[in-house]
Amino acid sequence: MVKKIILKNGLRLLLVPQAGLAATVLVLVEAGSEYETKRVNGISHFLEHLVFKGTTRRPKPGTISTELDALGAEYNAFTSQEYTGYWAKVQRGKLPQVLDLVSDLYLNPIFNPEEIEKERGVVIEEINMYEDTPMRRVQELFAQLIYGDQPAGWDIAGRKEVIRKLTREDFLAYRSKHYVAPATLVVIAGSFRERDIERAARGIFGDLLRSRRVAKPGVREVQRRPAVLARFKEVDQSHLVVGTRAFSIFDKRRYALQVLSEVLGGGMSSRLFHRVREELGAAYYVRANPELFLDHGYLEVAAGIDLTKVEIVVHAILDELKRLATDLVPPPELQKAKDHMVGNLLLGLETSDQLAGFYGGQEILTRSFIEPETLVGRIGRVRAEDVRAVARALFKDANLNLAVIGPYKKPDLFRKILHF
Repeated sequence: MVKKIILKNGLRLLLVPQAGLAATVLVLVEAGSEYETKRVNGISHFLEHLVFKGTTRRPKPGTISTELDALGAEYNAFTSQEYTGYWAKVQRGKLPQVLDLVSDLYLNPIFNPEEIEKERGVVIEEINMYEDTPMRRVQELFAQLIYGDQPAGWDIAGRKEVIRKLTREDFLAYRSKHYVAPATLVVIAGSFRERDIERAARGIFGDLLRSRRVAKPGVREVQRRPAVLARFKEVDQSHLVVGTRAFSIFDKRRYALQVLSEVLGGGMSSRLFHRVREELGAAYYVRANPELFLDHGYLEVAAGIDLTKVEIVVHAILDELKRLATDLVPPPELQKAKDHMVGNLLLGLETSDQLAGFYGGQEILTRSFIEPETLVGRIGRVRAEDVRAVARALFKDANLNLAVIGPYKKPDLFRKILHF
């Protein structure tokens, strides 16, 4: 039922019908922190803020937000490593107005110098907020640990010293280079009249500049021994990420890795939740998650831990990783993990914004997509042997990494225990 249309300028349009009362417009572009240079690190995220501050059609700051609020819309924007997104969800009858608003901020920002100066402070305060949120900050440290001084290892929000120097000319140059039709995807999901909305989208986006897409720089992967990054902070709870390098989103083993992650730390009956929270009483949250990108990826285990039990928890995490590489997951546990994954997937697709994200997130990265039913089938075909095979491939000492925030001035303790 999903219709994919490629306009003459190379822009992709996905129409995803769904019965209901709401509809969502999602515009994605191949521009994120991994497309940046060090001189402008953080510009993708800063630009995402600025498009809401005025367009050629709505030059007064706040107009777009006011109009969206008046429509009763839910809306936001986000920046990731490999793409940026702008979206709004509204009652189906108001979809044309929302399409007009979201397209306007995407196509016609003016980058008012006064607004740039104001928003500079907002972005810096956002960075400060992340610095004061160890549960979030440790994720950024983990990427820095694995990938080092290259785009994949830089913070999405950038560095404050860079944010303070970015100029209007920087935004114009970056946008003209990356915000081009072949790198843009428009997703419309929910309840709408297909013919009318397709005609409207073609008319709005048909004139977007057709220019060559900019390829993302390749990620360099080098690791020969376990690595540790400890950041000192006076806190009441340590936050850590233990993880291993994995592979890209195109690897066929990704389904086995997803099932492995679910068994390990995907829910309240997962192995790590049971052992670290229920048995040790050492953490409120503990979870496992695979992060797969265009040319790299990793599996992480994140937890917030009692300061006196960090060493015990790291040992427990490593024990569970080793067990997955040694023993086959029993059939009932394997089926439970699959059922939990499928249930969460299908329940999540009940809303138009989640549906747009499901298809859009695939298309913007891989330039293709699979239907939910196909994904369910691929998850269902994962065998216990597949889970063990991917565990054996990834869970090796040389692949191990640990990022931790807490009252630690020396990482020697962690280096001693970071091995199977």
